Amino acid sequence: MSGKQTIETGKAILGIEFGSTRIKAVLIDEDNKPIAQGAFEWENQLADGLWTYSIDLIWKGLQDCYIDLRKDVLRQYGCEIENLAAIGFSAMMHGYMAFNEKQEILVPFRTWRNTNTGEAAAELSKLFNYNIPLRWSISHLYQAILNGEKHVPNIKFLTTLAGYVHWQLTGEFVLGVGDASGMIPVDPDTKTYDAEMVRKFDEILTKKGLPFRLEDILPKSLVAGQNAGCLTPEGAKKLDVSGHLKPGIPLCPPEGDAGTGMVATNAVKQRTGNVSAGTSSFSMIVLEKPLSKPYEPIDLVTTPDGSLVAMVHCNNCTSDINAWVSLFKEYQQMLGVPVDMGDIYSKLFNKALEGDPDCGGLMAFNYVSGEPVTGLAEGRPLFVRSATDKFNLANLMRAQLYGAIGVLKIGNDILLKEEGVKVDRITGHGGYFKTAGVGQRVLAAALNSPISVMETAGEGGAWGIALLAGYLINNKEKNLADYLEEVVFAGNNGTSIAPTTEDVEGFEKYIENYKKCLPIERAAVECK
Repeated sequence: MSGKQTIETGKAILGIEFGSTRIKAVLIDEDNKPIAQGAFEWENQLADGLWTYSIDLIWKGLQDCYIDLRKDVLRQYGCEIENLAAIGFSAMMHGYMAFNEKQEILVPFRTWRNTNTGEAAAELSKLFNYNIPLRWSISHLYQAILNGEKHVPNIKFLTTLAGYVHWQLTGEFVLGVGDASGMIPVDPDTKTYDAEMVRKFDEILTKKGLPFRLEDILPKSLVAGQNAGCLTPEGAKKLDVSGHLKPGIPLCPPEGDAGTGMVATNAVKQRTGNVSAGTSSFSMIVLEKPLSKPYEPIDLVTTPDGSLVAMVHCNNCTSDINAWVSLFKEYQQMLGVPVDMGDIYSKLFNKALEGDPDCGGLMAFNYVSGEPVTGLAEGRPLFVRSATDKFNLANLMRAQLYGAIGVLKIGNDILLKEEGVKVDRITGHGGYFKTAGVGQRVLAAALNSPISVMETAGEGGAWGIALLAGYLINNKEKNLADYLEEVVFAGNNGTSIAPTTEDVEGFEKYIENYKKCLPIERAAVECK
C-alpha cells in the first residue's frame, strides 16, 4: 500500500514526542516505516529560578507540530489526515505537573532539569531504602510539602507531561508504566506503584494534615498493549485545529522518552541496553536481577512492559559541544566562508578521531546545568588545560566528545564493573551519533563495549511511541520484546563498532583526570 493509500484509508499510525528542544511527529505505515513528519522547535524558560515550559506553549507546540505534519502530508501525497489507526504521545520524563479539581495547573510545570529537590530526594531515599532522584515527581511533591507551598493542599491530579497531554485529549488519567516509574518506584511484579513506598509516603501526608493520598492523585499505571482510551471530539479539535481529524482513534499508554528510546532501539529484552545522547544523555540497561544495593547515580525504572531497568541519567550532553561549534561557525562567517552547519559538525567530529586517546591532557566539563551524578546542583561549562598539555584542534574536539559522556561513564562503571551487569547489545541514538562512526567509537571506548547504531534510530522517540501505538493494535498476543524483534526489526541490530584497546585505555586515563578535576568545577560553581 502506498503512503497516500495508507493515509486515505486511515491505516497510518501517529507518534508525537515532546523533547527538550523539539516536539516531533512521525506518521508510520503498516510496515512501521516513517511516511511523513512534522516538528516544532521550543526551549525551556527559567522562571523564578526553575526550568519550565508554559501550558500555552505546550499546546501551541503540539498544534504547530501537527500543522507541520499536515503540510508534509499535503506536499507529499496531496491529501488530508482524517483518520488514523492509532496514536501515541511521549515526552520528557519526571518533573512536576500538579492540577486542582478543575484541571487547572497550580504552579508552572517543573521539568526534569530542576535540581532544587535535594532535601526531599535525600529523605525519601533513606525512607524507601531506594535511590530517589532529584527529578522524580515524588521528589518535587515532597519538596513542595517541605517548603510549605500553598498550592499543595489543592492537588487533585499529579502527572507528567506525556500523561497531561494524553489526559486532555482522551479524558483518561493514565500513564505508561515506564513513565510511571519516574514518578515513584514501580513494583516489577505488579506493574504499578510500589505499595510499601506508597504506604510510607501516605503516612507523611497524614502527619502533614494533607487531604489526599497518593493513589488519589497519581495516574493509573498501564503496560504496553493495554487500552488507554480514545481521542475525544474535544481532543481531536485540540490536536488538529483545522478540524479534519476524526475522534474515536485508539491511543496507547503515554510513555516517557526513556521508554520510547528503548523501543526505537529494540532494547527492551534483558541484557540489552541503549544510550540516548542529545541535549541530555541517559543509558538504559535491562536487568536480569535487581542490583545488590541502592546507588545514588543509578535510577531503577522499567521498560514499557514493566521489566526492571538500570538508568544513568545525565542532565548535560551536547549543549556545550554546540556552543563550541557555534564559535567555529562565527569564525567562518567572519572570514566570509560559506557556512554549512552539517559540514562543520562532520569535519570537527572526525577531526576528534585524530586526537590523542587521552585528549592530550585536555579536560572539558559540559555542565550547562547541575549534574546530580557528580553532586553538583548548578553547572558551569568549563575547559581546563595545563601549559604542558597537547593543545590542538583534534584534542580540543576529542575532549569535548569525551566530556559530553564523562558523567555517563562514571555511572555505568558502577553497573559494569562493581555490579558485574552483563549486556549483550548496546544501541546508541541521538544527535551525538549523527556523524557516522564518531560518537559510536567514543562511547565504545567509554563503556568498553561494542556500540550499535541503527539507520532508524535517527527517527527517535516519536518513532518509538508510534511503534508502541502500533503494538496496541497489532500485537497478536506477542510480548513487546518479541514483537519488536520479530515484526519491527526482524533481526536488524544495526551497524556495530567495537572498542580498541588504545581507545579504552585513553578514556580510562581521561576519566581519572576528570574525577581529579571535579573540585575545579565545584569551585567554578561557588565563585560565579
